[in-house]
Amino acid sequence: IEESRAYWAGVDPAMPAARRAIVAFEQRWYGAKSLERVRTLHANFAARYDAFPAALAVLRGWPAMAPPVRQVLCHFHLQLTDPIYRHFTGGFLVERRQAPNPRLDRDVVLRWVRDEYGVRWGESTLVQFASKLLSAASEAGLISPKRDPRDFLTPKVPDVALSYLLHLLRGIEFAGTLTENPYFASVGLAGALLDQRLRALPGVSFRRMGTLMEFDWSWPSLSAWAEAAR
Repeated sequence: IEESRAYWAGVDPAMPAARRAIVAFEQRWYGAKSLERVRTLHANFAARYDAFPAALAVLRGWPAMAPPVRQVLCHFHLQLTDPIYRHFTGGFLVERRQAPNPRLDRDVVLRWVRDEYGVRWGESTLVQFASKLLSAASEAGLISPKRDPRDFLTPKVPDVALSYLLHLLRGIEFAGTLTENPYFASVGLAGALLDQRLRALPGVSFRRMGTLMEFDWSWPSLSAWAEAAR
């Protein structure tokens, strides 16, 4: 999360990617991290943020973002660009949380990774993926850190973070709908609770009649929303 914050603050989208990493290393955007590590970070951030130019422009112009907003936006952007993390957090963890006796530890996650991806990778890679999924979900505030068994947590999703994701999703192709998708499901927003949040959201008019839903928007795009919200 903090590396993402530094990237938003320093990145110049017009600068060639190779030069960006050198500048970030020389200016110590990420502290004492090596140039090779900086290049790895930038490759990941290019997928998460550069792939959505309007969103990156909003993030670059948002220096006073509150920590809970930053946490959940980093989580959403990782979901958008990493199908394994999206499947894990928006599917498996949601189902696990709703089980009669929810339990989560490294062995449970490793079994899930084996079941889903065992034919694609060897055991050492699967173990590494299980560990990284746990770490990322913990940093996103979905589960407790480090010690097994893990507790399920529900991160705070401020209205501004909810508005950001809604305006981002309406401009891209994604699996699901604006009310039923792995992004909202992963943070506990579904059903009546989500409807309640949407109806109270500034700048969005939401109505539901049975299975029919209707949205009206005060702003035509994510960029316009951000300009008005700041």
